[in-house]
Amino acid sequence: MNTRLAPTLCGLAAAGLLSAGQAVADDPVELTMYYPIAVGGALTDVIDGLVADFQADHPDISVNAIYAGNYDDTRVRAMSAIEAGDAPQLSVLFSIDLFDLIEQDAIVAFDDLIETDEEREWLDSFYPGLMENGQLDGQTYGIPFQRSTIVLYWNKEAFEAAGLDPETPPENWEEMAEMAAAVREASGGDQWGVMVPSTGYPYWMFQAFAFQNGHRLMSEDGTEVFFDDPASIEALEYWVSLTQEHEAMPDGTIEWGTLRQNFIEQATAMMWHTTGNLTAVRNEASFDFGVAMLPMNTQRGSPTGGGNFYIFNDTTEDEQRAAMTFIRWMTDPERAAAWSIETGYMGVSPAAYETEALRDYVETFPPAAVARDQLEHGTAELSTYQGGRVRRALDNAIQAALTGQMSPEEALNQAQAEAEAALRRYARSR
Repeated sequence: MNTRLAPTLCGLAAAGLLSAGQAVADDPVELTMYYPIAVGGALTDVIDGLVADFQADHPDISVNAIYAGNYDDTRVRAMSAIEAGDAPQLSVLFSIDLFDLIEQDAIVAFDDLIETDEEREWLDSFYPGLMENGQLDGQTYGIPFQRSTIVLYWNKEAFEAAGLDPETPPENWEEMAEMAAAVREASGGDQWGVMVPSTGYPYWMFQAFAFQNGHRLMSEDGTEVFFDDPASIEALEYWVSLTQEHEAMPDGTIEWGTLRQNFIEQATAMMWHTTGNLTAVRNEASFDFGVAMLPMNTQRGSPTGGGNFYIFNDTTEDEQRAAMTFIRWMTDPERAAAWSIETGYMGVSPAAYETEALRDYVETFPPAAVARDQLEHGTAELSTYQGGRVRRALDNAIQAALTGQMSPEEALNQAQAEAEAALRRYARSR
């Protein structure tokens, strides 16, 4: 178990859940859970430690937690297991997988599992902004776990070297472009001003730009997208301008997986990235850095992101109850607080931030509250039916614009046409 996590997690009481003192069945209920990792840090150790603590509290439930790669890898592995007749009982999957999971009748609504007022209170205890991607038609299918918003990281020493106020991040698009260009010039071309990742999850970054320009990319029912709206085109034009006009960001695509290291190595003074990287940056950065909400254009904003717990349909009633017990334990306020401190992901409920541990942590390290505070300006992450096809069309368009293969307008018009083709039968069925 992660030794830094142990003092925080070990011995936590699971109030309202099964306790170690209860009678243990001769054969524990066995659960298999797949989970993804998309950020830096040894999160497999953290998960293993949590599972060990849970099993110490609940010897009648055995959890086999399996790291399955990134979010896409994990979804593929879970669905392949279901098709092969070897379904896991639960998984952490993308919050935006909701429509596809429902269409495949793969998951259970938590509303159908809760039996007590206490369980209903638990279901209603999470931040509403984190529940948007987990609910449909008044039913809750996904429970927030490793959840995030995109935040701005900046190198205070690089700002000071460029004659900028090291304590003042950019408030808007114009300031970000100007500050990034100033850093680039002051460094003599040795340091980039800003990097925004355009592999891995480019649609997520673009959704932030579009929302900051006052525009939502999809309908709530997951049947329509609005990629070719003038506000979307303007947002992509701004992203491209950071390279072509302001010369403050590298040409071409910027890798999601190596960007955190680029920031640590001071190859860039600013980066947009998930708050899930916060603890890794804090542990590894040799310079003073800050974290802020993303800059605005017509409004502030970031889409939420990350993974939810899901329980699969092809499970017994005992397995579903055991999975509920495990998920409730994992999202208990004290445990959610410890998870947030260890990783940088958000505490998923207001109660998590009211715990002594997370309250003290935020007081000593204010960046830990930025993603939570940004929820006030948040929006649901891009999620539709045929989600993989729709996101791939948008990702390709973004990269085509950033690499100069197409203009932003041409690229987004093409993405819109491809998305409409994928969604046509859903729009007709409304």
